[in-house]
Amino acid sequence: MSKLPNVTPSIFAAMTKLATEHNAINLAQGFPNFAVDEKLATIVAEVVKKDVHQYLPIAGYSPLLTKIAKLILDFYQRKVLIETEILVTTGATQALFTTILALIKTDDEVIILDPSFDNYEAPTLLCNAKAVRIELNDDYSPNWERIEKAITTKTRMLIINSPHNPTGKVWKENDFLALENLLEKNPRILLLSDEVYEFITFEQKHISIHSRKKIADRSIIVSSFGKSFHITGWRIGYLVAPEYLMKEIKKVHQYMVFSVNGIAQAAISDYIDVISVDKLGKFYQKKRDYFRKLLKNSRFELMPCEGTYFQVVSYAAISDENDLDFCKRLVVEHGVAAIPISTFYADGKDLKLIRFCFAKDDKTLENAAKRLCTV
Repeated sequence: MSKLPNVTPSIFAAMTKLATEHNAINLAQGFPNFAVDEKLATIVAEVVKKDVHQYLPIAGYSPLLTKIAKLILDFYQRKVLIETEILVTTGATQALFTTILALIKTDDEVIILDPSFDNYEAPTLLCNAKAVRIELNDDYSPNWERIEKAITTKTRMLIINSPHNPTGKVWKENDFLALENLLEKNPRILLLSDEVYEFITFEQKHISIHSRKKIADRSIIVSSFGKSFHITGWRIGYLVAPEYLMKEIKKVHQYMVFSVNGIAQAAISDYIDVISVDKLGKFYQKKRDYFRKLLKNSRFELMPCEGTYFQVVSYAAISDENDLDFCKRLVVEHGVAAIPISTFYADGKDLKLIRFCFAKDDKTLENAAKRLCTV
């Protein structure tokens, strides 16, 4: 008997497979297609010669933990304890999964805000807990009245995501004030904040839970080196949590992976010294603006994109098809792969919206846009 009877294969894998079969341009799955930074490649070549090939401590490579703490202090003015509050993980996915398995018990309720990334619900269900899916507003801001009404005596966790996948929405100050007010009234609820695109924002700066002193001591914050440094295949991220929660998270982590790839940790530790993550937003803003310019004469309607490397568009003026069928036809007939937004909703809500990833080199974006302008 399946423990996840309603969970189907990932839409990301499915669309990538379809794109490969039809030799289509893959703007579906969220990964860059340009070369890794030469500085990082050089560092990796040197790190391989060092003594980093055996098991590292469960929490992570000590120099990297120190660099993470400094990064958080520099960007968010928060001092975290290196020994007890930071954990390096095998990607943000493992960080999310481990956190939920460690902190959620049978019959607990976890509030998830739709449209939502599919990695939130599965671990919740594996805990024999209930995933309570609440829709965001039409502009993808949180509907606090709706969220508050969903809270019961069993509510144990609220999961938030800003910058938001798939919509590119970035929460504003008033959203965080409302969040703090909600958590103050409900002291039992933990906060899991998915901030993997924290350094990829544009006109509006990212506001991190690291900077919210009122609720940081009951929050788990997840970050991703894979997203920040264009190395998604390395599968390396980290989470920050207060010691009383981290103790429980590490109990699960030690049996799930024990420790994370040593070469990757050592290389990233050295790489942090030679790059500036604060320039990442400007890098992707240029790509966003260029991609939007290329699609200006298409029949797609461009939705706002405030962060991440995803652009949501409406195809309502083009077709009445459901978004999954439209995405499949887009691959087969036009040679471009995208992700249907309905798959991010519990009820499959179809607003005729699809998501493109613009973390691609200019030639790829140009070729894709040329095809999309013929749709």
